[in-house]
Amino acid sequence: MANWTDYKNHVRETSPELGEDIDEVEALSKIVGAMIKQRHDLALSQRDLAKMCGIPHSSIARIEAGRTTPNLGTLLNIFSHLGLSLDVTQTSPMARG
Repeated sequence: MANWTDYKNHVRETSPELGEDIDEVEALSKIVGAMIKQRHDLALSQRDLAKMCGIPHSSIARIEAGRTTPNLGTLLNIFSHLGLSLDVTQTSPMARG
């Protein structure tokens, strides 16, 4: 494989289920990455953000480290305190096996 994109395409062709897993992980990574970037841009510590959101500091730390996936309510709570929004866009449906 020449690069990551080639590898992902290979995985999608040989194992569609694993391809979907890769897509999900990449999407979550983008969401959490945006959260971390905005927290840094606002000069907030994890503790500051946790206090603003009314959740434990350990929850922010686990989300940012990728050790847990936040539920939608928690994610929206965090995003609202960071001045971020979560947008939903329609994509073409993927073929299901």
